[in-house]
Amino acid sequence: MKLKVVSRKVFDYIRYDLKEIAFPSSLPDPPHLKRPKLTWTDRYLILKEASRLYAASWVRDIGPELRPHEYKKKDEDSEDKANGTKGTSTQEKEPSVIEDLAVAAKGGMETLRPALQRLYMTRASAYRDALRSFIEGYKEGVQQVMEKKEESKTQQEGDFPKNST
Repeated sequence: MKLKVVSRKVFDYIRYDLKEIAFPSSLPDPPHLKRPKLTWTDRYLILKEASRLYAASWVRDIGPELRPHEYKKKDEDSEDKANGTKGTSTQEKEPSVIEDLAVAAKGGMETLRPALQRLYMTRASAYRDALRSFIEGYKEGVQQVMEKKEESKTQQEGDFPKNST
């Protein structure tokens, strides 16, 4: 019974999910557009490359061939540390959010709940701060527009001569 369920899930994964990974379709094509038919060798090569990239994305350090810009920065940082230009070599690096959650998940639900609460609270405070700064900027923009309107009204009133009859 389990073999049947597992084989059905693997078949569905290959049929639907892997197809979307290899040949993504974010939006449907317009009716007048005809997609060129790929040969079986082209499909195989595309699927092979997509599966290689997908498998590489699950590894923490995926290598310089996929992220060359980050590796250039790391090399420069290591050269700076070797030269002694940066003083951060004595300080320990703070663990990332993913590492923190991974350690908390190993500890069970008792340690995972506070870590998730901390994550959600930091995100909520970041959203709140961003919203406050947006509102402040919006108010400043509205105030500047209103001042420009007032200045243009005073200039228009000053341009008209007063009629004394």
